[in-house]
Amino acid sequence: MLRHPTAAAAAMEEHLLLQQQRLQQQQQQLLVLLNASSRPFASLWPPSGTSAAAGSPLDLSPASGAGEEASGAAGSGEPTVAGDVAAAVNPWDIALCATGTAMACENALVLAVLFYTPSLRAPTFLLIGSLALADLLAGLGLIVNFSVQYLLSSPSETALLSAAGLLLAAFSASVCSLVAITVDRYLSLYNALTYHSERTLTFTAAMLLLVWLLCLGIGLLPLLGWNCLREPGTCSVLRPVTKDNAAVLAVAFLLLFALMLQLYLQICKIAFRHAQQIAVQHQFIATAQATSTRKGLSTLSVILGTFALCWIPFAIYSLVADSSYPAVYTYSLALPAACNSLINPIIYAFRNPDIQKSLWVACCGCITSGFSSRPRTSSDV
Repeated sequence: MLRHPTAAAAAMEEHLLLQQQRLQQQQQQLLVLLNASSRPFASLWPPSGTSAAAGSPLDLSPASGAGEEASGAAGSGEPTVAGDVAAAVNPWDIALCATGTAMACENALVLAVLFYTPSLRAPTFLLIGSLALADLLAGLGLIVNFSVQYLLSSPSETALLSAAGLLLAAFSASVCSLVAITVDRYLSLYNALTYHSERTLTFTAAMLLLVWLLCLGIGLLPLLGWNCLREPGTCSVLRPVTKDNAAVLAVAFLLLFALMLQLYLQICKIAFRHAQQIAVQHQFIATAQATSTRKGLSTLSVILGTFALCWIPFAIYSLVADSSYPAVYTYSLALPAACNSLINPIIYAFRNPDIQKSLWVACCGCITSGFSSRPRTSSDV
């Protein structure tokens, strides 16, 4: 028997209603599973307001920046999960963390070459190793800073101050190692005849030990009370470093840069005089002497220019500004200063012929014919 059309339509509607209810139940179960699976990772991305209140080691959380945006979104009553995540992670912090990772990898390569090459044991390579170690720790410090700021839901004061101390000690050791390399180059030219007999490996190691102890003392200053966690009004652009501490560090840096500038000017004069003497003794033509002089001046310009462009603006800004200034200024000046540790291996390590030979041997087991076997002379800048 055929069913009545009205009864068939009612049965069809009832069937469709049951299917719709089952679909809604499945969707609700799926949402519950997704919420439950994302709950363990909620602590990885704390609200930006919490990060700003805690005070990041590099003042990378502005007092009235991302925190206000997050609070405004919460007050509007619009649940925007993607917006909260974007507000929680600052792109500048990601850039600094990526720069720190590249710094750590690049300088780790330099240290590995120096450690596994027995012939690279001269005082000059010990200074290069000290610079690479300082820049490696600086890169790790940026990574630790990012981890403390974002991967810890409520970082303790000890964690914040330790991260700040690591950055202060590492970058201070990097700058001091650059000054030590400059002094070493000056002495190698000023006392060219007696340099290799007077400059022993033990003396260089003892000098570097004193430098590192000084830099470690600078890194311990925040833990010893030179911080602004209790008094936010005394913060510098580098929280939790106080304004007085930042001013002392900035002045010391400018004095070290003035010393480097003076030494490199003396190096340039001595190298030019040596080049003239060598040209007279060997009866070189004037064009060869001019080429050597231009090469030394270009090297000098690269060394001082890179160092000045990376650090001088940040040092002056740290001297005159405080935590009330917009955080974007700190970011835009701190990133080039950090990139200086990324450029140092290229200038001081990878340009060295002996390190280049070791890299070629380690990578492909051979040495290209482009390398010169002549030793470095005192006329080389």
